[in-house]
Amino acid sequence: MADGCGIVQRGVSVFTPAQHTYYNFAIAEGRGTEVISTDGKRYLDFSSGLAVLNLGHNHPAVVAAARAQLERFVHTGGIYYNESTVQAAEELLQVTPPGLDMLFFSNSGAEAVEGALKLARYTSRRQGIISFTSAFHGRTFGAVSVTSSSAAYRAHYHPLLPSVYQVPYPTCFSCPCGESSHECGTRCLDALVRLFEHQIPPEEVAAIIIEPFLGEGGYHPAPPLFLKGLRDICDQYGIYLIFDEVQSGIGRTGRWFAGEHAGVVPDIMTVGKAIASGFPLSSVISSKGVMDRWEHGCHGTTFGGNPVSCAAAVATLHAVRDEGLLERARQSGTRVQLALQALAAEHPEIGDVRGHGVMIGVEFVDGEGKPNTERCCQVLESAFRKGVILIPCGLRKNVVRFIPPMNVKDAELDEALEVFSQALKEHS
Repeated sequence: MADGCGIVQRGVSVFTPAQHTYYNFAIAEGRGTEVISTDGKRYLDFSSGLAVLNLGHNHPAVVAAARAQLERFVHTGGIYYNESTVQAAEELLQVTPPGLDMLFFSNSGAEAVEGALKLARYTSRRQGIISFTSAFHGRTFGAVSVTSSSAAYRAHYHPLLPSVYQVPYPTCFSCPCGESSHECGTRCLDALVRLFEHQIPPEEVAAIIIEPFLGEGGYHPAPPLFLKGLRDICDQYGIYLIFDEVQSGIGRTGRWFAGEHAGVVPDIMTVGKAIASGFPLSSVISSKGVMDRWEHGCHGTTFGGNPVSCAAAVATLHAVRDEGLLERARQSGTRVQLALQALAAEHPEIGDVRGHGVMIGVEFVDGEGKPNTERCCQVLESAFRKGVILIPCGLRKNVVRFIPPMNVKDAELDEALEVFSQALKEHS
């Protein structure tokens, strides 16, 4: 386990240390929730490739669609249209929130965030961008400028994008306003009022970008009242509201997009990770009225909307719909949260269990309620030895992510939960 849990010697000399790996083993094969290592050991993958493999490894329909496209052609470079890319756009826009009806395809979540920031600045003719502390939006220059889940992502890269301002994310378990958990209501919105009073007038702000479900920063769903208040502020001042749904989208929270839990529709949305089940694809999505003002030549891509990725995306979207996986994710999430809450009652080092669907965080704390990185890492390493892959998040890496595929079997859930329970007892 690396990054906060002790870096291991990987025995691979061709990669820079910047190329991050969580566990020191190599995969030989993956099927559904299971992966087999090159030395023949079986694991349950409850990381889903960093919330990418919402359908698990090698979903048959996705593999078949990609193979069929590979046999026809693999690249267009935007020189001409192709059926797979157009169909992927049409299918994705069928499940996006109302009014988000035009998109731009790119390759990664960071690229989508870059596109969203460019779209907001270009069409608003304003420069200010507001993001949230603990947010993770990517590692390219624009994306890392609105990222603050760890100073390590920004170190030695300054100066970053100018006119970027940050306010606290409403992490209710460790409330930045100093209130008791879940009792602050919309008080975190006061930070925006102070920002507008002291640093930048709202009339100069192009966009506010937020993860409606904080990912890398600690797995915190934003309170619905907070997102509604954010929507009201943006409407009042003509500011674009951008939802970064790269990790939380495509059904992971039991709805197509996490913002739906609050009933809030953004002006711009970024999607990536799970959209093509492991093939590189992402998207910036907005209304036709906004997108039509993003004029020809103002943005572009060579590989975005790759036909193979788009064929995989169509198959992914169909599988989520046809296999009833939104409901399945909700059922699995309820099963997991109830089991984890029962474990929390027995193990006081579990400070909080939170999430939606199969996007669940388990936060470890010490006797004073402070982050307990050591305990979290002990449990993760024990679970790995017992055959379950889990990964951490949060600034102190003290939060375990439970992110199995949406189609995980009940027996696999029970097996993983039993292993997690054993890992807790092992270090009690």
